[in-house]
Amino acid sequence: MKRDSRLSGVLHVLLHMAEADGPITSEHLAKAMRTNPVVIRRTMAGLREQGLVRSGKGHGGGWTIAKDLATVTLRDVYEALGSPGIFAMGNRTEAPGCLVEEAVNAAMDDSFARAEALLLDRLGEVTLAALSADFHARMARRSSHCDFKDEIHAA
Repeated sequence: MKRDSRLSGVLHVLLHMAEADGPITSEHLAKAMRTNPVVIRRTMAGLREQGLVRSGKGHGGGWTIAKDLATVTLRDVYEALGSPGIFAMGNRTEAPGCLVEEAVNAAMDDSFARAEALLLDRLGEVTLAALSADFHARMARRSSHCDFKDEIHAA
């Protein structure tokens, strides 16, 4: 079963952008994420429409974060991606008139709704600033300090 990792991927991209001194091109981000620049542009377009990022064209152009990291939650980013389905599981619907299937699906629907509400609440509590702070704390603890800015510019 394939998992949708767009939220994780775009959060990764946003943290790279937060560490950069200026705009980062789709090509550069694609190299860092081991994907195609078209995938980056398509993904970032939804974030731009929600005002989370900006893009500039031409020499010196690229993507930049448009808001203070402390004001952007993971839920904001999730919603900018179009609120993709959270669960890969679903209900069986092969026998619509079956009362057993109805009972099972009702219980499952309630469980899915509760779990989704809990997850969305949590995503609403975590900001990009918190992710950035966690990244910086991990960097400080790492014994073999690699220079993150060198990693960004080498990609």
